[in-house]
Amino acid sequence: MRSDHLPFPMPERPHSLDQEWKILTFMHWEVDPLKLAKFIPEGLDIDLYEGKAYVGVIPFMMTNVRPRIAFSVPGISTFPEINIRTYVTRDGKSGVLFLTLEAQSLITCSYAPRAYGLPYKYSLSKVSASEGEYSWATRRRDGSYELVGECRWDRQTDYAGPGTLEEFLFERYCLYTVHRGNLCIAYTQHEPWKFGPGSVQIKSNSLTKEFDLGIDDLYQPDMVHVSEGVYVKTWSAEVVQ
Repeated sequence: MRSDHLPFPMPERPHSLDQEWKILTFMHWEVDPLKLAKFIPEGLDIDLYEGKAYVGVIPFMMTNVRPRIAFSVPGISTFPEINIRTYVTRDGKSGVLFLTLEAQSLITCSYAPRAYGLPYKYSLSKVSASEGEYSWATRRRDGSYELVGECRWDRQTDYAGPGTLEEFLFERYCLYTVHRGNLCIAYTQHEPWKFGPGSVQIKSNSLTKEFDLGIDDLYQPDMVHVSEGVYVKTWSAEVVQ
C-alpha cells in the first residue's frame, strides 16, 4: 500500500485491523461552529476550511473486517454502517471525530466502544448498490432516530486536488476519540480516495437533526460525493501525548 500521499507517518508497530469501506455516499453540510463546539472534546480544535465548519453523514458497507492475522467471518465481518463525523485538529494532525456510528453489528457495537471509545449505536440498517445508485436506511432499534434515502451518480473518476475542499473532507488518516477519560488517536491508512459527484433524495433524517448543528435543510446537503471504496489498515488507539 502506497504511503507517499500521507500527511504524517503511520505508527511503526503493526496495524490491528484490516477492512474495506465500500459503496459510500458522502453528504456534507456546513454547520454552526458554536453549536458544533459542544461535541468537541477538550484538547481538540474544530478544523475549518476557509473559516467554515462541516459535518459529514456517510452511509456505507464495512466489509471483511478482521484482525490483521485472521480471516473474515461470514455474518460478522461485513455489515452496514452510517456515521456522522466532523473534522478536528491537534498539533498539526487533522483527523475525524465521530458524533455517532450507527451499525447493524452487535459485536462491533459492543467491542468498539470498549476498545476505542467510539460512539457506536446498534441500529437496523441497510446499504445497497445498483447501477448508478446507492440506497441506505438506518433506524435505532427503539425507533427513535433514522436516516433513509438514496443517491444517484454518473462517475467515480475524481481525486482531490491540493488545497481543495474535497481534500479537506476526504484525505484524513486518523481519528480522535475519548477512551477511559483520555484523549486518544487512532491511525488509518488507505489509498487516496477516488470519487465522483452525486445527487441525493433524503426521505427521513431525524438522525442528523438529533445533534442540532444549525443546518437549515436536513434533506439537502451542501455537497454530495460517492465512492466505490478503499481497503484500509487501522491501528489501535493510543493516548495523545
